[in-house]
Amino acid sequence: MEFKTLKVIFKHLFNFLVLSSWSFAASANIVLTDGYVRAMPASVPNTAAYLTLENHTANAVMLVGVNSSVAKEAQLHTIIEENGMVKMRQVKGFSIPSHGSLVLQPTGDHIMLLSLAAPLAVDDKVPLELIFEDGQKLTIELPVLKQAAAQHGEQADHHHHH
Repeated sequence: MEFKTLKVIFKHLFNFLVLSSWSFAASANIVLTDGYVRAMPASVPNTAAYLTLENHTANAVMLVGVNSSVAKEAQLHTIIEENGMVKMRQVKGFSIPSHGSLVLQPTGDHIMLLSLAAPLAVDDKVPLELIFEDGQKLTIELPVLKQAAAQHGEQADHHHHH
């Protein structure tokens, strides 16, 4: 009896896996390798998300939009320097080169999360739906961190002593 039940469960599981790998075939080639959402004081209604996406496909992919349940609006932004002034500009999309990566970071391209539904606490998980030009969507989850600079700073402290 038990063996029969297991067989049925496995059959369902197998069908499910086949279906899900079929529908995610294209976006499975876009891989999130790193990312976080910046923790802000509760009084600040906006924050930014930074992440690294790798494109494992033969073609360049364009990230054209982001949705998130935690914010009213998510925008793709870049930082430009104009007459010595650093400004944020909303952009239509970020291109991820074939077999290359897109790095969103505080000093450059990033995702702005505007009008947060509620303040984000450190270690919260923020769901983001990334929308690509070809209609593919990739849902990711990023942790809320105070400052990512701390992580990189630790590595910088390992100087080689002769």
